[in-house]
Amino acid sequence: MPPVRSLLAALALVSLQCAAAPFGLQVGDVRLGFDLPAGFADSMPTGSPRLQELAESFTPASSRILVFALSDGDMRRFNAGDPPELKQYLLVVTPRALEQDRMTVAAFDAYVRDGLRSLGTAAGDGDFLKIMEARPAGEATLLAELRREPDAVSVLRGVRLPATESGFFGSLFSKPSQYVLSSTTLVLLRGKALNLTVTTGYESKADVEWIRATTLRWVDDLRRLNVSR
Repeated sequence: MPPVRSLLAALALVSLQCAAAPFGLQVGDVRLGFDLPAGFADSMPTGSPRLQELAESFTPASSRILVFALSDGDMRRFNAGDPPELKQYLLVVTPRALEQDRMTVAAFDAYVRDGLRSLGTAAGDGDFLKIMEARPAGEATLLAELRREPDAVSVLRGVRLPATESGFFGSLFSKPSQYVLSSTTLVLLRGKALNLTVTTGYESKADVEWIRATTLRWVDDLRRLNVSR
């Protein structure tokens, strides 16, 4: 390989390694070790008012946004001045009222039960496409429970968007029927409650497997980063 190409390849490798490195995330009085799934980058350091506004549109006022991660492809589009496609994104928030407190496992269990009570009963195994098609457009449906443990609970939800949906999602899907999957995980890390969201467009069962694997792997990675801190 010519010297110039070798140098460029080395620089690209260093760049990818740096982008994938864990970082610190301050939550109240605790600095958590944090990482993102491969292929995503936190957009918050850009300081973009547009991305901040978009993240806030997905977040209740009672929560503080910690991370709003776009896919690497969307970050390149954004840096080039183009709008992100938002086929996949990640969001991490923490409840403002609990941010300064250290939560016990028992208190976390009560917090989880309160948060999931309004979601109803999971549909379980089945044809998620048919389940979403049977619900009114725009109404989120609890599809499955991905994990239930004392310090982490993950559920999968789906929604069928109206064919004429406007805004970011309107430009995202051009098919007559539009479907979005999102996993919600409540996880307790060193006494701090975090809400992790993974979102993807739904076109095939491969998207279900991707969001399931990404969600569970992410939780396991965060546990490892914080187990001895």
